Amino acid sequence: MDIQAQRDLKLLNEVEQNAAVTQRSLADKLGVALGLTNLYLKRLARKGYIKITTIPRHRIKYLLTPQGLTEKSRLTYLYMQYSLSYYRDMRQRLKIVLTGLAGAGAKRIVIYGTGELAELAYLSLREMDLTLVGFVDGDQGTFLSYPLWPIETLPNWEFDVVLITDLEEAKKIQTRLIRAGVPREKIATL
Repeated sequence: MDIQAQRDLKLLNEVEQNAAVTQRSLADKLGVALGLTNLYLKRLARKGYIKITTIPRHRIKYLLTPQGLTEKSRLTYLYMQYSLSYYRDMRQRLKIVLTGLAGAGAKRIVIYGTGELAELAYLSLREMDLTLVGFVDGDQGTFLSYPLWPIETLPNWEFDVVLITDLEEAKKIQTRLIRAGVPREKIATL
């Protein structure tokens, strides 16, 4: 599912939930410029997915049309297919990485991160003969009922590998881990 389809789905969802939603709040939710949001809305209106009406003066209301509801359903189905495919791919990727680590003698794993990939890594660890030492992240709190620890605590832990589960920030995290005293050979990424 491409970015455009994901944005269309998000816009259609937002319009369905709140017809009086503002373009500014839509732009914030999409993470794009206000002008681009205006173009997206006009495109959806041109396709017949939404109707743009002006109620009293200066108040715009967006209505989801029957065509828009059909398109939203279609995009939701595509998004679910995409998500399940991504989940399967990531599980396979995790299995390959963790099997490689186990084959190299690693038994005690620290997971860096608190996102969906960290959850998948945790589930994958539980299926293998590997031990979770703990979760490390920039924040403190809990994750999956485990305490979150700052990077600075790692030199006091006994572990074989820190598995980075943040794909977008992996290089920055690796640099932070090395600065905190974690040897490069004890860092694994997906």
